[in-house]
Amino acid sequence: METTILLVDDNKEILTFLSKDLQEEYVVFTARNGKEGLKIIEEHSIQLIISDIKMPAMNGFEFCNHLKTSLNCSHIPIILLTAKNTLQSKIEGLQVGADAYIEKPFSPEHLKAQIKNLLANRNKIKEYFAISPLAHMSSMAYSKADEDFLGRLNDFIFSNIENPDLDVDLLARVMNMSRPTLYRKIKEISDLTPSELVSVARLKKAAELLITGEYKIFEVAIMAGFHSQSSFGKAFLKQFKVTPTEFQLLKKNKNSGKSPNG
Repeated sequence: METTILLVDDNKEILTFLSKDLQEEYVVFTARNGKEGLKIIEEHSIQLIISDIKMPAMNGFEFCNHLKTSLNCSHIPIILLTAKNTLQSKIEGLQVGADAYIEKPFSPEHLKAQIKNLLANRNKIKEYFAISPLAHMSSMAYSKADEDFLGRLNDFIFSNIENPDLDVDLLARVMNMSRPTLYRKIKEISDLTPSELVSVARLKKAAELLITGEYKIFEVAIMAGFHSQSSFGKAFLKQFKVTPTEFQLLKKNKNSGKSPNG
């Protein structure tokens, strides 16, 4: 899927210039102030926002603060643009949750580099969570709202890990969200569907159980909600590129200070 960017600025010339410059690599939406920006975010999946600070109706600080405290969009990285070259302005931008801060006038190449850097870092975080057996779900959090959301989601999944009927509808009810809203939030924050996230969470719970050394692999499979040791082993290998037995041995040797070869 193409990356979508939202530009928010009350200066029509800047919107036109930046749109043309960024449309070569991204799908670009534009808004003249924060309120217009919020409407676009409700209607479209936005991966990154670039916003001016001084705007009518809702300025950049208010816009950023609203986004970072709203569960539906707290995960979206925001770059604030400003003509104010003051330390206090920068501090205020960081306090409302801005991910980056660029002063006007700025180099388009600098802006592009900042965009690529933010997007690349987000992707690395998602990949790290997916391939690391012991990485916690909250490691993907981009804000306090995200941290709280992922923490509650992780706790519920883990407390119901043995339930093979744990599905999206149940998660949506518990998280007090509509199914589409939950799907969109999880997909954008992790690149996984809710069902895929539950599957990964099961595997991570299994990894925690494996390193205790207290259970046999078939017991771990059942405790993590898998129907068989075979299906568990295949899923574990596919996700983490190591079998449950190999993972258990690696952790055991690491804890004892031995090399995998003895």
